[in-house]
Amino acid sequence: MNSRMWGGRFSQGPDAIMEEINASIDFDRKLFAQDIMASKAQAQMLAACGIIAADDAEKILTGLDTILRECEAGTFTFSRSLEDVHTHVEARLIELIGPAGGRLHTARSRNDQVATDLRLWVRDAIDAIDAELSALQLALAEKALENAATVMPGFTHLQTAQPVTFGHHLLAYVEMIARDRGRFADARRRLNESPLGSAALAGTPFPIDRKMTAAALGFDRPTANSLDAVSDRDFVVEALSAASLAAVHLSRFAEEIVIWSSAGFGFIRLSDRFTTGSSIMPQKRNPDAAELVRAKTGRIVGALTTLLIVLKGLPLAYQKDMQEDKEPVFDALETLSLSIAATTGMVRDMEPDKAAMRKAAGAAYSTATDLADWLVREFGMPFREAHEVTGRAVTLAEASRRPLHRLTLEELQSIEPRITANVYSVLGVAQSVASRTSFGGAAPANVRKQARRWLTRLRKEKGRNAVDPATS
Repeated sequence: MNSRMWGGRFSQGPDAIMEEINASIDFDRKLFAQDIMASKAQAQMLAACGIIAADDAEKILTGLDTILRECEAGTFTFSRSLEDVHTHVEARLIELIGPAGGRLHTARSRNDQVATDLRLWVRDAIDAIDAELSALQLALAEKALENAATVMPGFTHLQTAQPVTFGHHLLAYVEMIARDRGRFADARRRLNESPLGSAALAGTPFPIDRKMTAAALGFDRPTANSLDAVSDRDFVVEALSAASLAAVHLSRFAEEIVIWSSAGFGFIRLSDRFTTGSSIMPQKRNPDAAELVRAKTGRIVGALTTLLIVLKGLPLAYQKDMQEDKEPVFDALETLSLSIAATTGMVRDMEPDKAAMRKAAGAAYSTATDLADWLVREFGMPFREAHEVTGRAVTLAEASRRPLHRLTLEELQSIEPRITANVYSVLGVAQSVASRTSFGGAAPANVRKQARRWLTRLRKEKGRNAVDPATS
């Protein structure tokens, strides 16, 4: 028998360049566990349906277990001459158990094999990423609860806008990550159909039980159309789409860590565990972990773009172009996992400089809106008029290089005679933050409530392996 499993009608072997471009074993060896799992389900189904003998199925299962142990131990020999992981497993199986191993490929093709294996791998990766994102949410929520009343400036256009709290800021990322987890969950739900049994593209004349193999592999159901089953890579695109947006969120947070830890801001400090030094400037402490999280986003988004371009012109059904789906998705989801771990570590490691944050929160007339709101509440003044009055007060304070709360009552009354001494109750940053009691607002009481809600939810999640602070 030809070792390539397809060479019966070929009189010559492939050119060296053909072998180089055609082989996928250098990367699809990652699928060995999934390929063996699917092969075991196939063998059990073939025996149950009377398509192969029960003793042959037992030999196949024993052989597959041996191959799995070899792969896990790193003793399995991979060779480009056998192209891919599927051929390697089958060839080794035949070596181990003889002709019975050749019966495993009955009623299937490498086309439905790879589609099944890749779904299993992506599903496993999504489950792992979900647990990692949950741990990141937990770290953020814990830090948010600790800093529910830690005043800091909120920004628009990277200009000081209004005071918020550090806890409120961190909870914004908890919400973003919740949406990321929702997108991964949606992708997982749609991918959870089994292509196994679709064969090359048209199904099979053998009386197989596709529902049996689907159930054995944890799929909800078998795919309904054999052409679609072997040519579909939507599940990879969806996983990469979710990964790309999650990576963008991590990158935004990483950028803030870079800014906050700079000398110009000094809002947080990262320890030696998540910073590096300079080869020439001994005073430097560089936030390299954050910078690398920020940069790795490009690899993840690039993987999505790569696959979309590969798929855009493919007719049905399977095409060899689809071999290019694996390296991007392997790299992207593994890179995302590393980025999540690094971000979680930085969240747990960072220490806020509360004094620096509070000082910055009071700069740039950040309570100006509070003055305008006070004028509206006290005197029923139209907001546009209150906005103008406040703008004049800011101009006066700016001209004398004083914060708003340092203007005298007489000076404020020169702009609006009705202003009373009660106005000073809203011009401090702590009072400003405390007043933001609307649902979702930055008031410390709100932040504590939301942080506790998230902590309760995250700690109660079943099967997500959320990190408990008592054991972390």
